[in-house]
Amino acid sequence: MMSNVFLALLLVGMGGFAGAVSRYGVSRFAARRFPSWPYGTLFINLTGSFLLGWLAGAQVSKSTLLLLGSGFAGGYTTFSTFKLESDALEQGGRMRAARLYLLLSYALGGCAAYAGYALGSGQ
Repeated sequence: MMSNVFLALLLVGMGGFAGAVSRYGVSRFAARRFPSWPYGTLFINLTGSFLLGWLAGAQVSKSTLLLLGSGFAGGYTTFSTFKLESDALEQGGRMRAARLYLLLSYALGGCAAYAGYALGSGQ
């Protein structure tokens, strides 16, 4: 039993490391290209939502779900940065941009998760 717990922790840890490093790379790339709007976080959260939807739809193994779902997607997606960036837009007097960012993140995030699920389940 202990080996199953250790394996689960190892899978989540490896996936989390890869997800966090990927998030950092994508965020830095987007920030250099588009410094005035949080495209990086939007892209990260949309692709992470798609990945989680796909994993759920494909009914992958528990090990794959631990590695890619809890680990990679958990380290890759970021609610805290999303919230900080939306607040920064609002505090900077960019209310329209803040509302658009919130709308796109929630609406497209749901659509991405659904699309991933549909693709993963073969619907």
